[in-house]
Amino acid sequence: MMAKPEIRDDELQGTRRFREKRDAILAAAAEAINQQSARGMTFADVARRVGLNTTSVTYYFKRKEDLAAACFEQTLDLLHTMLAEAEREATPQDRVARYLAINMDRLARIRRGEASSAATLSDLRAMEEPIKRRLLDGWRSVFRRTRALWDTGSGSREELNLWGGRAHVLLENTFWLPAWLDRYELDEYPRVEARQMEIFLHGIAAPGSEWHPRLLDLEPPGNEPGREAFLLAATRLINELGYRGASVQRIASELNVTKGSFYHHLDAKDDLAVACHERSFDLIAEAQRLGVAQPGTHWDQLTSIVATLLDVQFSEHGPLLRSTALSGLPPEMRSAMVDRSNRIARRFAGMISDGIAEGSVRAVDPLVASQALVALQNGAFDMRKWASTMPRDRAVAFYASTLAFGLFDNRVLHS
Repeated sequence: MMAKPEIRDDELQGTRRFREKRDAILAAAAEAINQQSARGMTFADVARRVGLNTTSVTYYFKRKEDLAAACFEQTLDLLHTMLAEAEREATPQDRVARYLAINMDRLARIRRGEASSAATLSDLRAMEEPIKRRLLDGWRSVFRRTRALWDTGSGSREELNLWGGRAHVLLENTFWLPAWLDRYELDEYPRVEARQMEIFLHGIAAPGSEWHPRLLDLEPPGNEPGREAFLLAATRLINELGYRGASVQRIASELNVTKGSFYHHLDAKDDLAVACHERSFDLIAEAQRLGVAQPGTHWDQLTSIVATLLDVQFSEHGPLLRSTALSGLPPEMRSAMVDRSNRIARRFAGMISDGIAEGSVRAVDPLVASQALVALQNGAFDMRKWASTMPRDRAVAFYASTLAFGLFDNRVLHS
């Protein structure tokens, strides 16, 4: 047998330096994607973040699309690694707890400067073919692997649907953590993890509370049908392609109108994103207002709000704009939208607190639970195809049950 050639120390050093520089570029690009979106990220900005010139970056990645794809693939690989570790646990409860713990530990290390943030996956659908197909196949693999945390190997169609809803809510909640976890000190992270896991285990409903929501008569804000149709089409495209991927031309084409029609409704594209956010926030706030005016317990009111918002997300009258679509907005606009989102979450927290005092809501951490509800409502947009395979009220009940009764309660299968 021919002996393997020896690798010289200088070759090893060269390989190590190449990998280190490539990793630094990927970390800087991920940071830029999270702040500006994949389309907003530029070679010049990435080069500045790592102290290189633009030409040096192109030595590692020929096109910006290749660099963005490498960042997304790195995130998908990270998710597979975390899931592989979680799979070693014996029960679904232990697997979910392990997956959450790994995520919290990673976020703590990022906060301490010991690790780099991974690129968020909200821009996958805005990528070009064939890269887009490869990345979406990778995402579907992550989703199926997450669903298998509950899989006993003999699930019915109904059980697979429920496990799919649970997998998506788990992923969305861990993706949403960076949006609000920085409001806590590092030494509070273990407590936040424990409170989040309590919600995953037992849900928000107090023992004896049932799922019998009353859909609210939610009307779109404003009185301009043409503008509403325009904002609805824009919201769908921004959710799918990101703020920078949803061009004015694509929105106009979606409605089969001219670009001039855009400027009849709005002055600039930034105004469009703000208007879409305001429309969605107004709908959520209106649902909250109508919900608290309903008779019944605070739990009854909360379920009516959640069911109504999920129904909107799953219906042809939806969707609501995802909070992850904030990426790419100018900083001052993004800050204003984040403030509005926080007010929505605080109102949910107040309702949960009132329900705890009343006894219709489990004694959970209201702030943690409110952010879980925001993640639930955000993530529902991506489950429209899943929801279309069953009656709408069934889809709403399955998806909402993940937080209402926890990720391991099967009563919804028999209702």
